Amino acid sequence: MASLLQGRECPPLQERAWGGSPGTGRRLGPYSRAPSGSSTSLVGYPAPASPGPGLPSSQEVLLMQKGMMMRKVRTKNWKRLRYFKLQEDGMTVWHARQVGGRAKATFSISDVETVRKGHESELLRSLEEEFNLEQGFTIVFHGRRPNLDLVANSVEEAQIWIKGLQLLVDFVTNMDQKERLDQWLSDWFQRGDKNQDGRMSFHEVQRLLLLMNVEMEEEHAFQLFQAADTSQSDTLEGEEFIEFYKALTKRIEVQELFGNFSADGQKLTLLEFVDFLQEEQKEGEHASDLALALIDRYEPSESGKLRHVLSMDGFLSYLYSKDGDIFNPSCLPVYQDMTQPLNHYYINTSHNTYLVGDQLCGRSSVEGYIRALKRGCRCVEVDVWDGPNGEPVVYHGHTLTSRILFKEVVATLKKYAFQTSDYPVILSLENHCTWEQQGIIAQHLTEILGEQLLSTTLDGHLPTQLPSPEELRKKILVKGKKLQTLEEDLEEEEETESEVEGEEEPELESQFESEIQELSPRSKDKNEKKSKAILCPSLSALVVYTKTVSFYNFTHSREHYRFYELSSFSETKAKNLIKETGNEFVLHNAWQLSRVYPSGLRTDSSNYNPQEFWNAGCQMVAMNVQTAGLEMDICDGLFRQNGGCGYVLKPDFLRDSQSSFQPERPISPFKACTLLIQVISGQQLPKVDSTKEAAIVDPLVRVEIFGVRPDTARLETSYVENNGFNPYWGQTLCFQLLVPELAMLRFLVLDYNWRSRNDFIGQYTLPWTCMQQGYRHIHLLSKDGTSLHPASLFVHICMQEGLREEVES
Repeated sequence: MASLLQGRECPPLQERAWGGSPGTGRRLGPYSRAPSGSSTSLVGYPAPASPGPGLPSSQEVLLMQKGMMMRKVRTKNWKRLRYFKLQEDGMTVWHARQVGGRAKATFSISDVETVRKGHESELLRSLEEEFNLEQGFTIVFHGRRPNLDLVANSVEEAQIWIKGLQLLVDFVTNMDQKERLDQWLSDWFQRGDKNQDGRMSFHEVQRLLLLMNVEMEEEHAFQLFQAADTSQSDTLEGEEFIEFYKALTKRIEVQELFGNFSADGQKLTLLEFVDFLQEEQKEGEHASDLALALIDRYEPSESGKLRHVLSMDGFLSYLYSKDGDIFNPSCLPVYQDMTQPLNHYYINTSHNTYLVGDQLCGRSSVEGYIRALKRGCRCVEVDVWDGPNGEPVVYHGHTLTSRILFKEVVATLKKYAFQTSDYPVILSLENHCTWEQQGIIAQHLTEILGEQLLSTTLDGHLPTQLPSPEELRKKILVKGKKLQTLEEDLEEEEETESEVEGEEEPELESQFESEIQELSPRSKDKNEKKSKAILCPSLSALVVYTKTVSFYNFTHSREHYRFYELSSFSETKAKNLIKETGNEFVLHNAWQLSRVYPSGLRTDSSNYNPQEFWNAGCQMVAMNVQTAGLEMDICDGLFRQNGGCGYVLKPDFLRDSQSSFQPERPISPFKACTLLIQVISGQQLPKVDSTKEAAIVDPLVRVEIFGVRPDTARLETSYVENNGFNPYWGQTLCFQLLVPELAMLRFLVLDYNWRSRNDFIGQYTLPWTCMQQGYRHIHLLSKDGTSLHPASLFVHICMQEGLREEVES
């Protein structure tokens, strides 16, 4: 059977009369229509049944649509009355200075992650004497957008918004693919209907096309408009607008693919669909069972399901679904072995977790911990310093960053540690406190965390290796300095137990405490500096499997350190070690944990590329998660797999205590491969600047590989002029990978700009190990990592064993 990508060259789709050569792209015009007699039901996505989905009906939603005056709170001193109103579409909230004032969009319901009550807000709690906390609530957004704190005029009004917003958020979250498209189309109808009369004139349609990133010849646009205007009212309403959308979003590249496997061009029989899954999607022996399941899942007609055939709409639904996604759905749940020692995993790690801004003047907030934990971080950092009234505080020492109480951080940790993942959280404690306040730290950890805190070995015996994430489920481990070894701790526990049984005084412990008391800050002020170097025994005892030790060299570590002791490395130090003694670093990380942290010169909280350190097996590569960008895209991409649980099993050659792997100079026997990526088309790409109606994007696609140094590369397509709605490239990019197991792929869509650097449109990053072959959609994310639905790329992925020269010979 014919295939669009034949042989190892995986050539681009054949030239079409409607196409245009790569680089000039395809504009919508008189020749962009489907061939005569083709189905008019072929659309960019399954056609919606109506311009907008039915909203949940509730008294709260109705009252929100009438609007209310509330106080918008930014700081303790900035509080302003504003009029907030849920729009008639039920999906957007606008605000104005007063009732009837000039309103502007505030947020979309799809932007909202959750709604918190007043007592859960750090900011509103600081205003407790001024407002009843029951009147306040916080709207939390996806990504890094700041929270919105509001105070209603009464508890009842606050409850209306809390319940109503959560109802709408749950509604949006539970939308299926078709409902999300319905809503997206409804949003565009609302934006295009400028005079809000429920219908669209041709002039409004022209404006809408510009908003949707479409440049279309006026004559052709008018032809589509007239064809959809079946009522001949010179306007489009309801179903007419949907027909116009169908004509606008024809996917001829998908129609051609469908035709290559369908004998009659109308349907795929079960055998034809099995052929497609085996030949193109590389589904293997289980393709027959999979085909039946996919037809049942995506075929819209009941008769088609009964006959086990897939229509064009069903085929398109499959291609656009999770099953047709580039990210393998089998990698979405926890699928890896979670019973290996902690040092065998990459661990999602946050640096300066308390900061939500830069490291000089930024704000410290428990919100930093909430966001890090909810995005899957399993190692968070706390810098603790002496605070007033005997209460330790958390902030970036010797800077102007604000301070928060340590006990509030611990309370936040207790509440949010295991909301996203059950696997253990490591609390990286940077202790700068005097002996006395260290005791307070230990007290807060013990009393607030309770059973969540791991304060002794799991079975009370000395382990021979680190426990696994599975064994440490729902446990919080303290990482920090320790007065003695774990062996000495356990010996003391045994001695203490025997002394208690014999009703004798723990003489050794009493003697140790008296020595500490002599040097405590309560003795003499001149001993204060000295006392800071002394570790409080109660805090030391809470460090079990993650004791921090200084690093000198790898030989010293092998000879003097134990498996539960770990070292931290600055990014500069780690880079030098990888360059000079890469294999030794790999072997070190095969038995002991390592943490890498950003340079102190990164005062803007920027990030390094974590890939370089993952290549050497470093487990805890700390990131400033509050800072979006390429580096966080790579980090998010790696930890997107395995249920987003924050732990990813390292490749076997990074877990082998006898490994010969050299991260800087990798050689066989690793599984080298050639990767061919055909970038076919794009769908509904957003504007770079949504305020400029006429600014149509000129998109290009850049594919970047991050892995070992020889594999790191980037290639890009030429740009398509003036078409962000359905650009066509049809170009194939070829990459050669020596160590694909370590490779991360980043698909980046840019708006070509010859005057300056190309502007960001969207991205998606994933591990090579989680990538599916065949025809796949890539659902794009924003710079902040949030969904750009329905923006996507359509690609073909072809993997071949061996390097290209070997394959061709």
